[in-house]
Parts: sequence; C-alpha cells; structure tokens
Amino acid sequence: MADIHGVCPDKFSRVREGFSNLFESSQERGARFTAVIAGETVLDLWAGSADRDGAQAFNANTLTPVFSTGKAVMALLIARLVDKGKLDYDTAVAHYWPEFGQAGKSRITVGQLMSHQHGLPGFNPAQPDPAIWFDPVATIDVLCKQTPMWTPGTASGYTPIAGGYLIGELFRRIDGRTLGTALREDLANRFGLDLFIGTPDSEVPRIAHMQKPPAAPDLGVIDKIKQAAFFDRGSAPAGRGSDVWRRAEIPSANMHATALGLAKLMNAVANGGVIDGKPVLSPKGIDVATRERIHGQDKVLPFKLSWAAGFLRNKGIGIYGPNPNAVGHSGWGGSCVMADPDRKLSAAYVMNKQSVHLIGDQRPGRLIAELYGCL
Repeated sequence: MADIHGVCPDKFSRVREGFSNLFESSQERGARFTAVIAGETVLDLWAGSADRDGAQAFNANTLTPVFSTGKAVMALLIARLVDKGKLDYDTAVAHYWPEFGQAGKSRITVGQLMSHQHGLPGFNPAQPDPAIWFDPVATIDVLCKQTPMWTPGTASGYTPIAGGYLIGELFRRIDGRTLGTALREDLANRFGLDLFIGTPDSEVPRIAHMQKPPAAPDLGVIDKIKQAAFFDRGSAPAGRGSDVWRRAEIPSANMHATALGLAKLMNAVANGGVIDGKPVLSPKGIDVATRERIHGQDKVLPFKLSWAAGFLRNKGIGIYGPNPNAVGHSGWGGSCVMADPDRKLSAAYVMNKQSVHLIGDQRPGRLIAELYGCL
C-alpha cells in the first residue's frame, strides 16, 4: 500500500483511497492533492517519489513544473489590474501597447487576448530556432508583426506559449514589473505561497523530476493553426537547457508550484477575493474575470470550450467537478487547479508522471469528483 502523507479528515477518506489507488495502479509516481474551503485547508495529501530512482520522497516542500496550470495565476494577476482600474477587458490592447496593433490587430481587446481569440497560437511562419523564446524582446517583436491566423473575435484557438509573452508584456507596460516579480512581491511572499514564474536556482534542489508523457497529445487532424501552436520546430522553448528554462519567466508555461500554493491562491477566486482574511480581488473583479467571453469549438484543442478572461470555464467539459460555474486551468501532463465560487472551494493537483493530456486527465478528475462526493 502507498505511504500517504498529509492531512485528511475521516469525511474525506474516499479521496485518500482514490489518491492511494493512483500509486497502487502505477498511474502515479509522485503527486499532491490539496483542497481549500472558505480559506481553510481541509485536505492535503502527498505521496511517492520526487526523483527517477525513488531515493527522494515527494514531500510537502516538493515543487513541480505545472506548465499551463500557471495560466490561472496569470489570469488572476491580470484581474487585479482590472480591479484597480488600470486595465479594461473591453479596451483594445493597442490602446495600452501601440506596437501590438500592427498587422490587423488594432481592435483586439484585452478580453480577447485573455480568452485565446487573438489568432496568434504560435509563430507563423515558424521560427527556425526554438531558442528565440529565451529572448522575450525578440519573441514579442515577431508576434507583434504577425498577422492573426483567423479573424480575431470569431473563435478561440488555445495558445500554449505565445499568449504568456503577450499578456506578460501587457502587464509590464501597465504595472512596470514582470508577472513573475508581481506574483512574488504581491502574493507569494505575502501569503507564504510556493509559486514561481521564473524559479531561482536556490529552489532547484526541491524540484521534482518529470517523467515525460509516452506520446504527444491527440489534437485530431493537424492543420496549420495546430502546427503553429504545438508541432513546428520553434513552437516551444528549447536549446538552452533546463536551468535556463527554469529561470526564464514564461507565465504561460513554466510555473513551478506546490498544490497547496495553487489551491490557496485560487481560493481567492472561490471565496470572494480573500486570502487569509485579506482581500486581493473584489467580488466584482472575480465576476468580470470569470464570466464567459466565448464558447464553441476551439481551433487548437479538440473540444468545445468556454473561456473566461484567462480561466477555463467548467461549462460543457465537467473536468472541475459538477458545477458548470467552476473555473480553473490544466497543465500538460495532468496538473490542474480549480475554483468553485458556489462552494467557496478550490483544489489543485500536481504530479511528476505526465500523461498525454492537455486538459481532462482522469487522475485529478476522479479526485475532484470524490471530493465533491464527500461534501
């Protein structure tokens, strides 16, 4: 039987059993699942190994790369700027950042940028050297000059990497800091949250080793849009080594976190904007950030999706429990974070054995379902 650690009251015994089964069935190597209700951490489980050989335990201090799960954090940081009146979802990005408006993008709103409606799923034409992603200035310059691959505002097309650079630059132009710096100074340090966009070398010893998925995600028929998003040689950062990748600030893709840090932060979305009794977002700000901005067949992911301002809405997909009003985000290989304002509930799952899924991994899905069954 797997050696399970953490906190699990008897009422959540089914969640613990489900978590244990992931290890007994060899679906998992190291993982953590955390739930927070109305500011209280009600469940926090971890188990397994953080390294290849099983010599290093996966523990309460283990950090894992969570890939696109970090987009939920990015959405919350943008929502805070909107809440303060410094940014408006219905205003054109070019109003704040004129260079973005080149090549037919002058009318793309902040809300459309946040909800993947902008038509820039990746580089088009493809960049020959994937190391360009480690030069944010060059990356942003190329994307600013690029023509959208579909008419902005007519459909969503999930943006795995590029959106983080565009949203990050918009944030920097308004706030003066990078998203990673703002996360650290305003939220992570303030509330003791293990969340990093750009992870310092001092944290490397506690980062779990990731076991890569056995295959690429199934996106259906691969067209030019999906090719740019995921399959071109330059579609993802590469060529500089894992140390450089960890240090880089790629808000859409390289967050390192604990499940507890993610669940506590996203409980602000579920619990009226409050963390540890302190407001970080107003209820109105939450409503504006989480309302639907587009719903329909995504041009990249093979699903009909409902997008809010950076958050993936649970409507129609049911991967974050039974409530269609829940929001969250998932990361490549299985990680996810969700928030349900009706229950004041948030939950997060992190792991180091990646599956082929970009969203909808059954491991966290079953745990979230069991969690709701215990409430």
